[in-house]
Amino acid sequence: MLEDLKLDEAYDGFLFLADSQRNPPYLKPHRHVELEVNLVVRGTITCVVAGRKYTFGTGTLLWFFPAQVHQLVYRSQDAQYYVGVFKPELIDRVCQADEYQFLKRKRPRDGMLSRVLPSEDYFKVRSTMESLVADGPDPDLLNKEAGFGLDSDFRYEHKDPDMLNAGLRFLLLQCWKAYGKQEVGEEGHELHPAVEAALSLVARDPSIESIEQIAKECGVSVSYLSRLFAREVGMPLSRYRNTVRLDRFLSLGRGDRKLSLLDAALEAGFGSYAQFYKVFVGQFGCGPRVFWKDRE
Repeated sequence: MLEDLKLDEAYDGFLFLADSQRNPPYLKPHRHVELEVNLVVRGTITCVVAGRKYTFGTGTLLWFFPAQVHQLVYRSQDAQYYVGVFKPELIDRVCQADEYQFLKRKRPRDGMLSRVLPSEDYFKVRSTMESLVADGPDPDLLNKEAGFGLDSDFRYEHKDPDMLNAGLRFLLLQCWKAYGKQEVGEEGHELHPAVEAALSLVARDPSIESIEQIAKECGVSVSYLSRLFAREVGMPLSRYRNTVRLDRFLSLGRGDRKLSLLDAALEAGFGSYAQFYKVFVGQFGCGPRVFWKDRE
């Protein structure tokens, strides 16, 4: 659950533009010692934090604090959002004035922090982010590695670490000022216990083929769970399950074990290679061999 973002000492954090058309799904509940800020620039993203669902649209600035376990559960096909992370050491150095002390917390008192920025603030923050990613790693590679490398040996590298670090310091303070120093943003929507149970069950074992079995484990009927899950999460349960399987397949492909595509697909939970291939192409627009070749 505690994710190592593998940041070298030369970097105070990192920043990249996540694109749902290029970025593999990363659906594991996780947290990290770094403070994270997101800015949605297109489409929508949906996250679960402490049993509550939050959906964020274009122009939303949102924060994940080090003690907040968060899980991406859905994003629109056109979603794009900046992901910036800041090491605790950076925050301790930069946040000296009283108005910035809140950023040193492990979590907000309640809920999570988010706000749709006024147009002027939105474009200022977005402009800063655009300038910082200009000399960063290749966007396609960054997206395929979820910014930090998932299970591979990938390490974030910037052409000008000093400029990036200086920019991250400014960006952190700029984002907090734009946010407006509100202690709590949206309260979110509390998930139905059956939906929360289904999310947890699929995360543990995405190989489950039977929706009936999932519904039985959650203590509700198939039709009720299907309607409830689609309404609260934003996608059908079957699609979510396949997305979790893709996430696991990509993790297996980046691991040390040398698995064939078939073995990796089956171990990830797909019932057959044909089923896996159809889902993979639907997500990435190409077959897995082309995907891995482009990544090399």
